[in-house]
Amino acid sequence: MPIIFWMPITEIPWSLFPPLQPATLIKRYKRFLADVMTPEGDVMTIHCANTGAMTGCATPGDKIWYSTSNNTKRKYPHSWEITQTLQNHLICINTLRANQVIAEALSQKHIPELSEYNIIKPEVKYGSENSRIDFFLSSCDLPDCFIEVKSVTLLEKNHGYFPDTVTERGQKHLRELTIIAKEGKKAILLFAVLHTGIFEVSAAAHIDKEYANLLDEAIENGVEVICYQIDITEKKLSLGKRIKFTSFK
Repeated sequence: MPIIFWMPITEIPWSLFPPLQPATLIKRYKRFLADVMTPEGDVMTIHCANTGAMTGCATPGDKIWYSTSNNTKRKYPHSWEITQTLQNHLICINTLRANQVIAEALSQKHIPELSEYNIIKPEVKYGSENSRIDFFLSSCDLPDCFIEVKSVTLLEKNHGYFPDTVTERGQKHLRELTIIAKEGKKAILLFAVLHTGIFEVSAAAHIDKEYANLLDEAIENGVEVICYQIDITEKKLSLGKRIKFTSFK
């Protein structure tokens, strides 16, 4: 059976960046804004599509890469896409890109654990807490599959962590996934690692203890945790290799 993907397909693959331009980060502020300096010395404000703390991803002086929208109505037409750190790590800070890469990987059956599913629907309402699952997968002879995607960018002492700040939304998603697993359906938390220096992921109990406790509970009740690196260049993102998730319980 061919893949049925309930999502608009663009002419340009989701994993490809529009042409990116370099700049130097001056500062990030008000969560969604950043001031940068171009190689020509011009200072401008760009949009930052990341609601997290961005620890280690927004150090003044870092090289960044930004895209430019064709939408003339946007107040800030430029969007921060990638940070290049002094350690030469590349970090995709635009968390919207994670779902785009996973959507493309699912549609092309590049995730072996999920390749038998033929119907893929993004942003499906579910649960008792008014949630939307990132991807709902179904097939006539398989249990329904619910996938929640989380972007990992926090690197501490050569280890990756999620979340980078207390996340009530993330806690809610774990409660919803746990209920799904208890009902005998397939519930997956997929960590998309958007940092080239991260090779192993754990829950950040030192940042959000409740999230870590809920994740342990979710795993005990059948929620599966899958971690994939996302390969990053200034031209595109692509699904990389599966890496290890470690629980410190």
